[in-house]
Amino acid sequence: MTTQYTDRAGLQVANVLADFIETRALPGTGVEPATFWSGLASLVQDFRMRNVDLLAERETMQQQIDSWHIERRGQALDADAYKAFLEEIGYLQPEQGDFAIETANVDPEIASIAGPQLVVPVTNARFVLNAANARWGSLFDGFYGTNAMGPLPTTTGFDAGRGARVVARAAVFLDQAFAIQGTSHAKAASYTVENGQLLVDGTPLVAPEKFVGFTGDAARPSTVLLRNNGLYVELMFDAAHPVGKTNASGLADVMMESAVSAIVDCEDSVACVDAEDKVLAYCNWLGLMQGDLAETFEKGGKTITRALRDDRTYSTPDGGSLTVKGRALLLVRNVGHLMTNPAILDADGNEIFEGMMDAMITTLIAMHDLKKSDGLRNSATGSVYVVKPKMHGPAEVAFANEIFGHVEAALGLPQNTVKLGIMDEERRTSVNLKECIRAAKHRVCFINTGFLDRTGDEIHTSMEAGPFSRKDFIKRKSWITAYENQNVDIGLECGLSGKAQIGKGMWAVPDNMDAMIETKSEHPKSGANCAWVPSPTAATLHALHYHRTDVFAVQAGLAAGGRRAYVDALLAIPVARYRKWSDAQINREVENNAQGILGYVVRWIDQGTGCSKVPDINDVGLMEDRATCRISAQHIANWLHHGVVSRDAAMDIMKQMAVVVDRQNADDPTYTAMAPSYDGVAFQAACDLVFEGRIQPSGYTEPVLHARRLEHKAS
Repeated sequence: MTTQYTDRAGLQVANVLADFIETRALPGTGVEPATFWSGLASLVQDFRMRNVDLLAERETMQQQIDSWHIERRGQALDADAYKAFLEEIGYLQPEQGDFAIETANVDPEIASIAGPQLVVPVTNARFVLNAANARWGSLFDGFYGTNAMGPLPTTTGFDAGRGARVVARAAVFLDQAFAIQGTSHAKAASYTVENGQLLVDGTPLVAPEKFVGFTGDAARPSTVLLRNNGLYVELMFDAAHPVGKTNASGLADVMMESAVSAIVDCEDSVACVDAEDKVLAYCNWLGLMQGDLAETFEKGGKTITRALRDDRTYSTPDGGSLTVKGRALLLVRNVGHLMTNPAILDADGNEIFEGMMDAMITTLIAMHDLKKSDGLRNSATGSVYVVKPKMHGPAEVAFANEIFGHVEAALGLPQNTVKLGIMDEERRTSVNLKECIRAAKHRVCFINTGFLDRTGDEIHTSMEAGPFSRKDFIKRKSWITAYENQNVDIGLECGLSGKAQIGKGMWAVPDNMDAMIETKSEHPKSGANCAWVPSPTAATLHALHYHRTDVFAVQAGLAAGGRRAYVDALLAIPVARYRKWSDAQINREVENNAQGILGYVVRWIDQGTGCSKVPDINDVGLMEDRATCRISAQHIANWLHHGVVSRDAAMDIMKQMAVVVDRQNADDPTYTAMAPSYDGVAFQAACDLVFEGRIQPSGYTEPVLHARRLEHKAS
C-alpha cells in the first residue's frame, strides 16, 4: 500500500501519523500544531547533517581499524601499539578530570530504590500493561508456577503439598528480611498492630521500623506493609482463601514490590518500519502517559480487560496514611542514531532520522503525564526518562543531549526535563564511558551493560583481527569482566549513586527461574541498582536478591576502593589464539548461531514480532531480540571471513536449521515455513545478516530487517 503524505512545515508526514499527532497526541499538552511541526522541522534541518557526519565518522574509524589489523595479520597483538593507534585516530579519547553528574528532579525509583527492571515492546499493549503493573507481584505465584522450587506440578488442580512448600519457602524469606524476636513467620498464628507496632503472636520484629503500614482492623489486619532495603513487601490475609485457610494466621499471599521501573521499548524488541507501526507504538505510549491504556482479550474462556493499577494506600503506625505507587516508573527507549523511517520525509524527500522523530514525539506524549497533579502519574518529579541506545562515543552522546535540548525548547519544557539513559553497549562508548557521561552530565539517569550488543560490536570492530572464539568462550575472556566492572566503577566515580541507575543485562531464559535465583544475585552484589528481567514473575523472584543485598552499601564500598578495571583490559580482543576445533565443533557452533537467527528473523519478517521467546537448538525457550541476532550473525560472518567455515557449508547449515525452525513452529497456524523452497523473504533476510554481515554498519541488523520487513509488507 502506497503511503499518503501531507505537508507540515515543509515536512511530508504520513497521513496516519499526522492525524495521530494532531487529534490525539497534541490535545491536552498546550502545544499548538504549528509549534510542534515547526519545532520538528527545525530539528530535522539543524541536526540532519551532523547525524550524517557522525555516522560517517563511525565508518571511517572502522575502516582505519580494519586496515590496522590487516597490515599486521598473522602477528600477535601489540597492545601498546594498538592503544596508541586508537588514540591517534580519535577512537580512544583522553579522560579528563573528575566530576559528578548534576541530574536533578529524579524520581526515587531511579535514584534511591534498587530493584528489578523490565524491558517490554511498546507495540504490544497487553505486555506493556503487564510490565507497568509488575510493580507488585505474588511471591506465592512466583514459587508455585515456575521451576523455582523444582519441576512444575503435573496435576491440573491445586497441589496442596507444593502449596505448603511455597508457604514454607516464603516464610524463610520473611524470616531473613523481617525477623521476629525469638520465633518465625512459619509458626505465626496472628499479626496485630498495637500502639503503632506490629506484633506477631504478641512478639515484635527484630527491626520494628520495617513495619510501615496496614489496612483493615488493627487487631486483625487485611494487609501488613513492610519495607526492607527500600523495597515494600505486603502480607495479605484472607482466611477464606485456598492458601489462607491452611495457615493459622490466614496468610494468603506475600506481595513483593518487584519491577520498580520498566523500559517501554521503541527499539530492539519491536519491528517498527513505517508510519503504521510507529503510530501503534506511539498510541500505546500515549495510553500509558494519559493513564487510560486498556486491553481486552480472551483467556481461559473468559473476556478480560486489563488496565493500569491504582496506587495503594495504607494506615501508618503513627495514625497517618501512606500511598505507594501501584505501577513501575516508565522509561521509554528511543531508537539510536542510525536508522531512518519513511513515516516522515524532509524537504528533499529523504526519510528523516527515526531517532529525531522519537525524541520529539515521545517527549510530546510524556507531557500528558507532566501536566497531571493527581491520578495515575508516572513521574512525581516532573521528569521524562529516555533511554538512548547504540551511541558510539562522547560526541554522539553530546549530540543526543543537544537534540533533547532542542526538543525541550520547541515544546516549551524546562531545560533538562528529559533525563537520558546511556546504554554502554558499543565499544567506543565503553572505552570512553566517563567522557560519555560528562557529555550529558545534567541529564544522565541511567547507564548499563549489555553483553550481547557489546559482543556484537566487539566482533564487528575487530573483524579483521582474526577468528573469534566460540561464543561460550567469549564470555569467559578477560575483557567482559573488565567491561562489567569498569561500568560500575565509572558510574560511581561520576556520582551516579543516589542519583541514577547503574544497570545490568537481561536474564534470557524465562522458563528457568531456579537458575535465575541462583545466579542473578550477582547483579546487586556487583553494585548494580537495577538489572533486566524478562517477565513480571521473574521481577518478583529477582526482587528477593535486593532484599538480601543492600546495593547502596555495596556501592559505597566499591567507591571507596576505586576502580577495578581500566581501558587496557577492555581492549583485549577475544579472538581464538590457539584454536584446535574439530569439524563437529565448528558445525555445532554455526548451527547454534544459524538456528537462533532463523528462529528470530522468521517471526520478525513474517509476523512483525520484534522480541519473543524462541526455542534454541535444544528446544529451550530463550528471549531473542535484535541484540541476540546481532551477535549470532556477526559471529558467523567473522568465521566466514576467516575461512573457519565455507560459504557453501554455512548455507547448507542455514537450510538445515530452517527445517528445525519450521518444526519448532509447526503448531502456529500463522507461521509460513521456510523449507523446502528457501526463497521466502524471511529466509533471505537471515542469509543477508550472515553473508553480508561484515559490511553492515557496525554489524547492526536493522538495515536488513527493516528493508526485508517492508518488502514482506508490500507483498
